[in-house]
Amino acid sequence: QVQLAESGGGLVQAGGSLRLSCAGSGQTFSRNTWGWFRQGPGKERELVAAISWSGNTHYADSVKGRFTISRDDAKNTVYLQMNRLKLDDTAVYYCAARRSWVIDLSTSSYDYWGQGTQVTVSS
Repeated sequence: QVQLAESGGGLVQAGGSLRLSCAGSGQTFSRNTWGWFRQGPGKERELVAAISWSGNTHYADSVKGRFTISRDDAKNTVYLQMNRLKLDDTAVYYCAARRSWVIDLSTSSYDYWGQGTQVTVSS
């Protein structure tokens, strides 16, 4: 059974940093595309960042230059380093994996999801 487990969320002041981790189990994810999504209060779930099996990346405009996605296939893990956090970054963050080599921006194209981790940015 495939499972994704996020960790690293929490409460941080604006301008601070957090690193999220997502560990996959039940299969090898080296040929999958990983994505980090978030859903803020009253908002739709949106793609924050994605990374393909070859290391190509995509970022939402709102996080470019502040967030970095990376993967460690030996550990079946994807990371999201979040720097210079803003109040608007407050959300539940989800990792997801897609059985494809290609990055896709839509939530419906991802096959596996974690349960989410809360990130709260305070002023």
